[in-house]
Amino acid sequence: MGLSVTHLLVVLAIVIVVFGTKRLRNIGTDLGGAIKGFRSAIKEGEESKPAEAKSDAIDGEVTAKTDKD
Repeated sequence: MGLSVTHLLVVLAIVIVVFGTKRLRNIGTDLGGAIKGFRSAIKEGEESKPAEAKSDAIDGEVTAKTDKD
Protein backbone atom coordinates (compact mmCIF):
# COMPACT_ATOMS: atom_id res chain seq x y z
CA MET A 1 0.00 0.00 0.00
CA GLY A 2 3.09 2.25 -0.22
CA LEU A 3 4.13 4.54 -2.99
CA SER A 4 5.46 2.84 -6.08
CA VAL A 5 7.91 4.31 -8.56
CA THR A 6 5.12 5.25 -10.98
CA HIS A 7 3.25 7.13 -8.24
CA LEU A 8 6.40 9.06 -7.36
CA LEU A 9 7.01 9.95 -11.03
CA VAL A 10 3.44 11.22 -11.43
CA VAL A 11 3.77 13.35 -8.29
CA LEU A 12 7.13 14.70 -9.50
CA ALA A 13 5.64 15.59 -12.89
CA ILE A 14 2.75 17.43 -11.24
CA VAL A 15 5.12 19.35 -8.96
CA ILE A 16 7.27 20.37 -11.94
CA VAL A 17 4.21 21.58 -13.86
CA VAL A 18 2.84 23.53 -10.89
CA PHE A 19 6.05 25.14 -9.64
CA GLY A 20 8.34 25.10 -12.65
CA THR A 21 11.98 24.10 -12.78
CA LYS A 22 13.41 27.51 -11.81
CA ARG A 23 11.41 27.73 -8.62
CA LEU A 24 12.28 24.14 -7.70
CA ARG A 25 15.98 24.89 -8.28
CA ASN A 26 15.71 27.97 -6.03
CA ILE A 27 13.95 25.97 -3.34
CA GLY A 28 16.65 23.28 -3.52
CA THR A 29 19.41 25.89 -3.29
CA ASP A 30 17.76 27.57 -0.31
CA LEU A 31 17.19 24.26 1.43
CA GLY A 32 20.81 23.20 0.85
CA GLY A 33 22.08 26.51 2.22
CA ALA A 34 19.90 26.17 5.29
CA ILE A 35 21.17 22.66 5.97
CA LYS A 36 24.78 23.79 5.49
CA GLY A 37 24.25 26.69 7.91
CA PHE A 38 22.63 24.39 10.45
CA ARG A 39 25.53 21.92 10.29
CA SER A 40 28.12 24.67 10.70
CA ALA A 41 26.21 26.09 13.69
CA ILE A 42 26.11 22.65 15.30
CA LYS A 43 29.85 22.21 14.67
CA GLU A 44 30.60 25.64 16.21
CA GLY A 45 28.48 24.75 19.23
CA GLU A 46 30.41 21.52 19.78
CA GLU A 47 33.75 23.34 19.49
CA SER A 48 32.80 25.98 22.05
CA LYS A 49 31.68 23.50 24.72
CA PRO A 50 35.15 22.18 25.67
CA ALA A 51 36.42 25.74 26.13
CA GLU A 52 33.59 26.48 28.56
CA ALA A 53 33.96 23.15 30.39
CA LYS A 54 37.71 23.52 31.09
CA SER A 55 37.12 24.43 34.70
CA ASP A 56 36.83 21.23 36.70
CA ALA A 57 35.67 23.03 39.83
CA ILE A 58 31.98 23.48 40.45
CA ASP A 59 30.71 26.47 42.40
CA GLY A 60 30.97 25.59 46.07
CA GLU A 61 33.05 22.47 45.47
CA VAL A 62 36.14 21.84 47.57
CA THR A 63 39.14 21.61 45.25
CA ALA A 64 41.91 21.05 47.79
CA LYS A 65 41.97 19.09 51.04
CA THR A 66 43.66 20.63 54.04
CA ASP A 67 44.62 18.85 57.27
CA LYS A 68 43.51 20.70 60.36
CA ASP A 69 44.70 18.35 63.13
